[in-house]
Amino acid sequence: MLAEIVGRLGGEVVGNPEVTIKQVATLESAGPGDIAFLAQRKYRPQLRATRAAAVILAHAERDVTVLPRILCADPYLYFARVSMLLNPPQEVESGIHPSAVIEPGTHIAASARIGPGCHIGRRAEVGEGACIDAGCAIGDDARIGEASRLHPSVVVYARCVIGRRAIVHSGVVIGADGFGIALDAGQWLKIPQIGRVIIGDDVEIGANTTIDRGALDDTVIGDGVKLDNQIQIGHNVHVGAHTAMAGCVGIAGSARVGRHCTLGGGAIVLGHLELADGVHISAGTLVTKSITRPGTYTGVYPLQENSDWSRTAARLRNIDRLEARIRTLERLVADLHGKE
Repeated sequence: MLAEIVGRLGGEVVGNPEVTIKQVATLESAGPGDIAFLAQRKYRPQLRATRAAAVILAHAERDVTVLPRILCADPYLYFARVSMLLNPPQEVESGIHPSAVIEPGTHIAASARIGPGCHIGRRAEVGEGACIDAGCAIGDDARIGEASRLHPSVVVYARCVIGRRAIVHSGVVIGADGFGIALDAGQWLKIPQIGRVIIGDDVEIGANTTIDRGALDDTVIGDGVKLDNQIQIGHNVHVGAHTAMAGCVGIAGSARVGRHCTLGGGAIVLGHLELADGVHISAGTLVTKSITRPGTYTGVYPLQENSDWSRTAARLRNIDRLEARIRTLERLVADLHGKE
């Protein structure tokens, strides 16, 4: 019921507090028993048409509907908390599947789960309540923190560390060799990558993301970092606490990303650069120099028809020549004014 939700999460109920809520949904797809939310005014037409049993609104939107509603400061955040309340994590059934291979010297907590087909390397540690799903491989001397969950087919290389309450989705590879090579008489010589990957607490890593081990020092992912699918983190990168990255971001080796940063989809940060705390990089942006001040940074051509884009690119190629001509004209104009 709405009253129970507000009792747990706060907020103000307007309308019938006895409405039964079973699940969250969008305004467009909601039906009886669902609660939806309105976070942006542009979705008001969907609010007018929704079949939701109740909605979550900002205090300023109190009178935009007659539906039962919860008023709060941040509808999107409140919706997230309601969703967590209605969809708690699945409890871990402890035990080691008979098909799992457990090497000597491991320490697996009694409350942990090791799924079918897993391989747990020598001296590896798996903490209390951790869940290692089917087909995962945990390398020698690796550590998985308490209450962390590795979904099927995750690979954690030797000596890497994952903190507590991590969520690691399928296909993630943690601790593969960084791209360390040196040119030797026209041939590439591989540089051994002897660092580790250290991942903090409460980190989530999306499917098919790769985080390379350090060449000498460790690659470090801070507490509360959220990584989307198909992200590449190069060797020796440091990512500060509570930073979030959308899909297909690439961070080249030895870059340092500050705390509470965000990187939009497809953004690229070149190696050895540093981003200060509170930097926000727009989608598709290529970062080619360090950023020392917080703020939002964008480096993308606006979308144009191809013919218009070609003309814009041609002008940019000639911008140095145009600048020189403008300076010449400015000097000529200044000379003419001087003769008056």
